[in-house]
Amino acid sequence: MVGRMERQTASTSCSHSAAGSSSSSSCGGKKRPDILNMIRSATCLHSSSTDTGKGRSKLSSTKVAHGFHLVEGKSGHDMEDYHVAEYKYEKNHELGLFAIFDGHLGDRVPSYLRANLFCNILKEPLFWTNPQEAIKNAYGSTNKYILENAKQLGPGGSTAVTAIVVDGKDMWIANVGDSRAVLCERGAANQLTVDHEPHTTNERQRIEQQGGFVTTFPGDVPRVNGQLAVARAFGDHSLKTHLSSEPDVRHVPINSNIEFVILASDGLWKVMKNQEAVDLVKSTKDPQAAAKRLTTEALARKSKDDISCIVIRFRC
Repeated sequence: MVGRMERQTASTSCSHSAAGSSSSSSCGGKKRPDILNMIRSATCLHSSSTDTGKGRSKLSSTKVAHGFHLVEGKSGHDMEDYHVAEYKYEKNHELGLFAIFDGHLGDRVPSYLRANLFCNILKEPLFWTNPQEAIKNAYGSTNKYILENAKQLGPGGSTAVTAIVVDGKDMWIANVGDSRAVLCERGAANQLTVDHEPHTTNERQRIEQQGGFVTTFPGDVPRVNGQLAVARAFGDHSLKTHLSSEPDVRHVPINSNIEFVILASDGLWKVMKNQEAVDLVKSTKDPQAAAKRLTTEALARKSKDDISCIVIRFRC
C-alpha cells in the first residue's frame, strides 16, 4: 500500500504469469510446506501487473458469479496485492471463498495469507456451528504463525477482507485494516466492514494501553508509532505488541434485495466513495467487466496504489 508504511525491503520478483487465472488457497495434505518455496510459487503464479478473471457457482440453488481485476500501482514497487476467488464443496455445502490481501513492506505475508487463511478457517472445529468465532480464531492463529516465522516471512504485513458465501444463502464478511467490503442492497451502498484507522477512539485507546502511540509525524497521516497507517493487520513484527489481528466479523443473509458485494483494497477506496462504486457496478451485469470498470475509474482518478477488486453477484 502506498503511504501505509515506509519501505524497508524489496518484494520478491519473478516472471509474470498470464492474466486470467484465479488465485486459490490449497488446503490439501497435513504436512506444512516449506514457507519460502510456497511463497515463491504463489508469487510467480499469481503476481502480475494485471490479473483478471471470473467464475460462478455450480451447485447452489441461489447462483453466485464473481469477477476480479487487479492492477499494479505506480508507486515504484512490485505488486503486493493478492486475491482468492474460488468455490469449494465441504460437508454437502458449496462455499464461495473470496479475499483481498493488501500487503506492505513486501509481498510475503499476503502471499502466505492467500495460501493459508481460508484453510485455517475451514479447519476450525467451530466453523459449522459458530462461524464468527471460528473466523476470529483462525485470523488469530494465522497471525501468530506469521509473527513466529518473521525470519522467513519478513518484517512486512497485510490487511485483509474475506467473504465466505455458503450455498448462495449466507455470507460471512471479515476484515482487518482498510480493505473494504461494500454491499449493494436495493441500489444503496452499505459498508459491511470497519476501516481500522489508528486515530479512531477505540483503536487509539487500545494501542496506548498496549504501550504504543499514534502520531501524524512525519507527514499528516495518523500512524501507529509513526510507522503504520492501520491499527489492525497481519504481520508487522516490529509493531506486534501494539497491533491487533482480531477481525470485525459480520453475517449477511442473502435475500432478494441484495444484488452484489464489492471487495477491494484501499487503492480503490482512497479515490472513490462507496455509493460511487456501487453506481458504477449496477449497470454492468458481467462481474469481471464491473471489477475492471472500478479499477479503470480508480486509475483515471489518479490512484497510485495497487488496485484490487472482486465483484460478487447473486441470482445471476
